[in-house]
Amino acid sequence: MDLFVNLTPHLLNGVSLGLMFALIALGFMLIVGVMEVINLAHGSLFALGAYFALVVIAPPLGLFPEITGWYLAQPIGARYLIGFVLAPIGVALVGMALELAMRRTYGKDPLYGLLLTFGAALVIEEVIRLTWGSTEKQLPLPPDLSGAMLIGGFIYSKYRLYAAGASVALILLLYLFLEKTPYGAMIKAGAHDSEMVRALGINLTRLRLYVFALGTALAALAGIVLAPIWGIRPHVGVDAVVPAFLIIVLGGVGSFWGAVIAGVLVGIAVSLTGAYASEWSLMSMYLLLIAVVTFRARGLFGRRTALEN
Repeated sequence: MDLFVNLTPHLLNGVSLGLMFALIALGFMLIVGVMEVINLAHGSLFALGAYFALVVIAPPLGLFPEITGWYLAQPIGARYLIGFVLAPIGVALVGMALELAMRRTYGKDPLYGLLLTFGAALVIEEVIRLTWGSTEKQLPLPPDLSGAMLIGGFIYSKYRLYAAGASVALILLLYLFLEKTPYGAMIKAGAHDSEMVRALGINLTRLRLYVFALGTALAALAGIVLAPIWGIRPHVGVDAVVPAFLIIVLGGVGSFWGAVIAGVLVGIAVSLTGAYASEWSLMSMYLLLIAVVTFRARGLFGRRTALEN
């Protein structure tokens, strides 16, 4: 019983962290599936989403002090919701600009796309440093999401419960969008066979642009949700993009629920090892990946390909 009580907070932390990891990975996976490009700037866009939200929620008294002062006098809950909507839109626009730059790399060696997105990641990170500085910042939270609450005899963070709930809601909304709308059907078709999509008369160029915007918006949403937990700093994206790539491989490339389940497993592994052997917390997710791909090379839910027949 004591063991269960001791493990419960760490398991809850792991599940909530894993759901947020899954949110990052799903945006990454959409871009990989349709664009057939590994977007190395995904982590920097994740960080940019947190910074954009910070500007919307707590703007500095700058060019328009009277307007800014009036805005800051409004309830922080309303400002937080506005930031939750506007920041992903801003990052999606940056993502669309990046996709336009990437078009010259399509049909060429994949290394060109990798180098371009790697360079974009460095540029975005440097722009963040020049604009907001290198010091770590904190995203202000509404009072209702701050503090702790009592759950079954132990104290747990209110915000972590909110973050887990927000991640679940966003994952379900994305699933419904992909499964129940014609646009989702086009995205899935584009990930499966881009040539067939083009033959059916669907504008593949426009589809790629919108998918890139959606994937980067999901990265921004994950950045906002994780900001109060991880803090906001220019290089925080590195902490996000590595687990995202690992989760896609672990869950099976192209598997929606595989990414979600793999994200939760990674979150639990990191949380439990962080609690009892902190020096192994990051290593644990790599060991988990090795253990899975040793027995199932395609990942947990990866599909068999023609090459394996």
